[in-house]
Amino acid sequence: MEDKVHGVFVGEKVSKVRWKPEDLVESDIFLTGSWDNEFINSNMFVVSSTVGSVKLLKIDGKEPCLAALKEVMSWDDIHFLSVGGHIPCTGLAVFEEDIVSVGEDGCLCLLTARQKMPVRRIEGADSCSLRCVCFLKHNEVLTGNLRGQMKVWDLKNAVNKPASTFMLSGEQTGASCVTHHPTQRHMVLAGGEDGSLTVWDLRHHTFPVTLLSAHSDAVSELQFHPDRPEHLFTCSTSGEIWHWNTSSMSRSAHLGTMPSEFPRDENLWLNSDVAKHRLEVFTLMPQLHKPINSLDVSKNRVVCGCDNEAVYVFKNVVL
Repeated sequence: MEDKVHGVFVGEKVSKVRWKPEDLVESDIFLTGSWDNEFINSNMFVVSSTVGSVKLLKIDGKEPCLAALKEVMSWDDIHFLSVGGHIPCTGLAVFEEDIVSVGEDGCLCLLTARQKMPVRRIEGADSCSLRCVCFLKHNEVLTGNLRGQMKVWDLKNAVNKPASTFMLSGEQTGASCVTHHPTQRHMVLAGGEDGSLTVWDLRHHTFPVTLLSAHSDAVSELQFHPDRPEHLFTCSTSGEIWHWNTSSMSRSAHLGTMPSEFPRDENLWLNSDVAKHRLEVFTLMPQLHKPINSLDVSKNRVVCGCDNEAVYVFKNVVL
């Protein structure tokens, strides 16, 4: 594994990393940041800050070593305290040109790259700090809060109430990150402050489909491989970065060795017995003594950023 890992010290703690998207080829460029960032397109991305602002930036220049970051738009102080003062923006999500942000003020803000004014602000979307958010559809987002409460919001509905609400677990464990399956957006995975992974089928979201004990501390980020969703990657404040592989489960299904009650065309993550007993998990490198705060996955590479002021790139992770 050592020849597949390249690490470099950057002189500051890295809280977020993202590959620069490229068409048809493997990207060689990634960005590091201090909180959240999401890409609008291959040259424009969104960042948030601890002072409650969101900015749209552009990579200006063709050569990576000479490129500069140019501010295109800034939404200042969209998360704030009613008595005055800044409050951190804790999560971002992007769907084409639409942007949604959540913050410690419990508010959800809908923005668009086409205008300066926020499209919508849902005051009191939650009574406590919101920790994570993702788009399920163009008009639908999912949020998770500090108490582990998950809410689905229909952005077409003028009423500032969630379409549905459910719990991460029965222990009121905070939701630290959330993502959806690349091709089956009704399937959602959430990482918990206790290091667990929870799987829901949002068509029947009264209870989680699968609950897995994973890391020994909070899950910082989780992402499916963009082209091969049988591969999932997670990192944790415990200093771990893991590769979850369901390929062998898929092969068993094709060979006819899976239980007869399990449909072969069904998502394997949605079967708790199969996931718990046949899931392969690999560590990409030895556990660090500092938190791993973020990861991003490209076609065949994974990059992660850590509190030890280093960035690590893993090659040939999916063959």
